[in-house]
Amino acid sequence: MRLRARWRWVVAGAATAALVVPVGWSWQASLLPDEYDMAAMGYADWGGGPVGEPGAHGAHGPSGVPVAELTETAAGPADVRETFTVQTASAGRFTVNGQTPGPLLEARVGDLVEVTLVNDDVEEGVTLHWHGVGVPNAADGVAGVTQDAVLPGQSHVYRFVADQAGSFWYHSHQLSHEQVRRGLLGPLVVHEERPDPAVVDQVALLHAYGDGPTLNGEPGVSELDVAPGQRVRLRVVNTDNGLATVWVTGAAFEVTAVDATDVNDPSPVEDRAVRVPAGGRVDLGLEVPAGGVRVDFGGTTSLVLGRDPTGGAATLPPTEVVDLLTYGRPTDLGLDPTDPDRVFDYRIGKRPGFLDGRPGMWWSINGHLFPDVAMFMVEEGDVVVVRIENGSDDAHPMHLHGHHAVVLSRDGVPATGSPWWVDSLEVGTGETFEIAFVADNPGLWMDHCHNLPHAAQGLVSHLMYAGVVSSYRVGGGPGNQPE
Repeated sequence: MRLRARWRWVVAGAATAALVVPVGWSWQASLLPDEYDMAAMGYADWGGGPVGEPGAHGAHGPSGVPVAELTETAAGPADVRETFTVQTASAGRFTVNGQTPGPLLEARVGDLVEVTLVNDDVEEGVTLHWHGVGVPNAADGVAGVTQDAVLPGQSHVYRFVADQAGSFWYHSHQLSHEQVRRGLLGPLVVHEERPDPAVVDQVALLHAYGDGPTLNGEPGVSELDVAPGQRVRLRVVNTDNGLATVWVTGAAFEVTAVDATDVNDPSPVEDRAVRVPAGGRVDLGLEVPAGGVRVDFGGTTSLVLGRDPTGGAATLPPTEVVDLLTYGRPTDLGLDPTDPDRVFDYRIGKRPGFLDGRPGMWWSINGHLFPDVAMFMVEEGDVVVVRIENGSDDAHPMHLHGHHAVVLSRDGVPATGSPWWVDSLEVGTGETFEIAFVADNPGLWMDHCHNLPHAAQGLVSHLMYAGVVSSYRVGGGPGNQPE
């Protein structure tokens, strides 16, 4: 009997150890050091293409180009020069030059832009990321990845050439899930070299603060005084964490651009809504009739152009939506995605585990939890195809820094409309997208969910070029915390 009892204790102890040891190992492996090189985290995924030189992934060899050296090569004085001073304001908000959203930054195609960021008093530090703009890597504004956070009393200069016309925005990428929500953001518009003076150009920046949604910082209904017959280009910028539904009452409209890329041969649309992902931008073109136009943004804020055709009555979103997979007419992509150099899978899931020692249900990428996630490795000039599959219980607006990608298919259905170029793509629950891009901007680039709390919960990976090495660390003295 004693032998049996002893055996039961041995079996129970072994079973307990079989459970406790792996859990303890997982907990220990999830702990992040106080300071770490983002490029050295996780594992290298070369996408089925040639493997680069040894040491290119997360090493500091003499042959590597440091991120800090990937700067703007254009010399001389800037065409656009601004200073943005960030301060802590009342109601827990941050301001840029005393306002939130921050001031509109405008340039024309080809302009050399120089912005000096000054941190007056934001204790945890700040940065500026130029969302959707193909800046040199060192100007991307990601704390611990492309620069150190700018601490109180410090400043940082960003320089880049605005080489693509369109609607963009800027925001902090230091503790982004907190600082963006609290107002550290603003609009950026790059105009054509010769914009049409007959068209009214209007930004519609959507942002929800702690006390509710706003349009250009104002709640409720805003008005724009335009005469009948006036043409308007409305630049809708969604700075929130979720999908924005936009609809127009009183006139037909065209979707003229998506994420700063013109739509080829857009057609007039009536009684349809447009959905704008978190971080995304959509430009709408319309002509104001005598009865006026009203544009609704999710049923929470509105913009009236001229008169309100509804008389102030509430409106409901149309049941049909503009499908950008089929909208517009096809044209040359400028790349051949049928024979890519690299193909990556980006499978989004959710599973139990530890994130920096915290137990819970966390977002996963290809079955792995951060920081043990793929570093997608490319070489300059590669044509890259990425399959994004959302097997989780929530939608994810995916944002790749430094590049634009074209949508090839959704759920196996090929794109048949205008090339749908994006830097912010809504991937709904159960959806699968194939996208393609050319690796033409060397550096270390974030590739993450722009529902920013999701990124802070581990839904973030990176795209890295062979031959590029890190210059910065997450954590450390500056307290770099990109998400």
